[in-house]
Amino acid sequence: MNKRFCVAALAIVMALPAFAEDKEKDKKEVDRLNESAIVLKEILGMPEGIPKDLLNKAVCVVVYPSVKKAAFIVGGSYGRGVITCRSGKEFGGPWSAPAMFALEGGSFGFQIGAQATDFVLLIMNESGANSVMSSKVKLGADASAVAGPVGRNASAETDVVLKAEILSYSRAKGLFAGISLAGSTLRADDGANKAIYGRELKAKEIVREGKVATPPAARRLLAILTKASPRHIEKK
Repeated sequence: MNKRFCVAALAIVMALPAFAEDKEKDKKEVDRLNESAIVLKEILGMPEGIPKDLLNKAVCVVVYPSVKKAAFIVGGSYGRGVITCRSGKEFGGPWSAPAMFALEGGSFGFQIGAQATDFVLLIMNESGANSVMSSKVKLGADASAVAGPVGRNASAETDVVLKAEILSYSRAKGLFAGISLAGSTLRADDGANKAIYGRELKAKEIVREGKVATPPAARRLLAILTKASPRHIEKK
């Protein structure tokens, strides 16, 4: 009896570090969703923020909160954020459950200085969405990406904007502007998705195929997007 008890106790003790590690991962991903919601709300509330008509035409939105300069010194840039797309085959439905995404590489590290920088990417068409849903996409090579225009009255009808698959923006020290992320790569953060949803899922299964429900931690993010852009307006 004592031997069985000792074996059981030993098994529990050995499992505790793994359990604690899983709980810590869960907390990090919940924090990421909350931070993404805060960043998006603040940027959408800026007078010189993302043009409303561009947001209405976007099929997906990617948010990377607080990408820090320190990450650029060791092995290049690295940010962690989320992506959500309008649901439905024609992108006519509500915003989907979010998938966790990573941002890597690129030349923008020298442009933003030492402060933390927030990035928002608008994916403007199905081609861009399909590219991003692949295992790894390089901006400027696998998908066309340009600095997005800013301001509520900014024209969204220029050739550059109309042809771009992805429009990118940055905010640092309160200053908001379009920024080129050419050379950067986007990829699904599979470990984070597993932590949030409890099983291995591809980003496409989450945001395009609707295989999971929206987790409670993501409801604020989607509520902000729904209020700002409740329906998709296709490009003419």
